[in-house]
Amino acid sequence: TSVLLLPFSRQLEKLARRLVRTENKTEQFAFLDPLLMRTPGVAISECVSMANRMGVLAHETMLLALEQLPAYSEERETQILANEDKLDIYEDRLGSYLVQISQHGVSMNDIRTVSRLLHAIGDFERIGDHALNLQESAQELHEKELHFSEPANEELQVLLAAMDEIMEKAFGSFQQDSAAMAVEVEPLEETIDRLIEEIRMQHIRRLQTGACTIQLGFVFNDLLTNLERVSDHCSNIAVSIIEEQGDQVDRHTY
Repeated sequence: TSVLLLPFSRQLEKLARRLVRTENKTEQFAFLDPLLMRTPGVAISECVSMANRMGVLAHETMLLALEQLPAYSEERETQILANEDKLDIYEDRLGSYLVQISQHGVSMNDIRTVSRLLHAIGDFERIGDHALNLQESAQELHEKELHFSEPANEELQVLLAAMDEIMEKAFGSFQQDSAAMAVEVEPLEETIDRLIEEIRMQHIRRLQTGACTIQLGFVFNDLLTNLERVSDHCSNIAVSIIEEQGDQVDRHTY
């Protein structure tokens, strides 16, 4: 059989390359070995490292999406789409693995860590979704050659500065597992909520006076909604860190 197939080796190689994907998805998650569950502490430690990488990727994706607003780039668009796909894979595989670990008689401290990771990776994935929404809004602005008014741009810059700060604190507190940094997130989240409320009111006034078009208004409102949701997810990340430290926190009160 080998002798018969030998003349067709090149064709068989081409066929194999078409049928077998050579992406690195398996390599990225190679550490998720079920055998590690025999030592849950080691498995959880590996999951923490992977969750940190997921957090970095989510943060990077959001920053790329925000950069699309003032200056659109097709290269950034490609990167955002690729990153969002990776975030989906992270949540699916890492989440399933963490659930399996929790069924292997882990300690109370490990249970708290698993809970924090499960909450965080869900928020990371949702932040990736909102980054994709922002990318689509930026693409619409670019393709239709739409431009916000000067007051709207000034308001947006203030909001984006606040978003940069809350993401730095939320993602930083997760990577450092720092409750001290995490408690700084919620005041910012409250500030962002009030800021967005005020910006919406100013926007309505511009619509009433004709300083802004309805079409631009829809895009602007979508931007505000997605940024508000990202801020909420940053708050969720911070609360999960504080909860892991052993403090009894009522999320609503906090």
